[in-house]
Amino acid sequence: MTAPTATDRLLSVLAAFDHAHPALCLTDISRRAGLSLTTAHRLVGALTAWGALERDDAGLYHVGLRLWEVAALAPRGLALRQAALPYLEDLYEATHENVQLAVRDGDEVVYTEWLSGRSAVGVHIRVGARWPLHATGVGLALLAHAEPGSQEAYCAGPLAAFTPYTITDPARLRRVLAEVRRTGVAVSDRQVTEDALSVAAAVRGPDGAVTAAVSVVVPHDAARVPVLAPAVRLAARGMSRALGWRPEGAGGTVRR
Repeated sequence: MTAPTATDRLLSVLAAFDHAHPALCLTDISRRAGLSLTTAHRLVGALTAWGALERDDAGLYHVGLRLWEVAALAPRGLALRQAALPYLEDLYEATHENVQLAVRDGDEVVYTEWLSGRSAVGVHIRVGARWPLHATGVGLALLAHAEPGSQEAYCAGPLAAFTPYTITDPARLRRVLAEVRRTGVAVSDRQVTEDALSVAAAVRGPDGAVTAAVSVVVPHDAARVPVLAPAVRLAARGMSRALGWRPEGAGGTVRR
């Protein structure tokens, strides 16, 4: 087994922080990163001096603003959010429900924006949170428009269950993805929590490739998919145009 490099050790310090551990003391960083206290102290000092970490008055370390500045340069990060935000706000005003924007990262979705609605559903999404593709509306929308080989590899892999309604059968998942492509919307019904339903649609970039997905999350008992679907599709289409996509017949092409 190859020994960890200096880069590996540095990244392990940053990886010690997550949504469940946003503030850590040096000892905790050392333990979670798998480093000696001396090595952790040296790396934390370097990261703090650069601005990647910040130390508060209680001696706890937090992720620093310098990382936010760097992350803002990601095309699927702040730039996408800025283009999409007016349409997310329009969708929220039309529904007054939870609205979210997400991108794909491997076999997961990563949420880049979340507008909290009036409904108290069980899924408490935060920016940066991750979920498996098959369990969420945005994930289904993204997976449905992935390359066939990527879809098949995902369907053949383990499909984690979170509720009795989570899709865990590969054949059923393939049918659902085909329906998403046919209708232009993905519906995730009680797949993550038993009280929530989401309706999602794909967002395309300038070349027509799907780059993100938008959805609205509502209580299952009050869900009106035929009413929500057109609003979500409209929001996705507006975001796509803002990113430079032009539909077929208007000087652009659509890629499946």
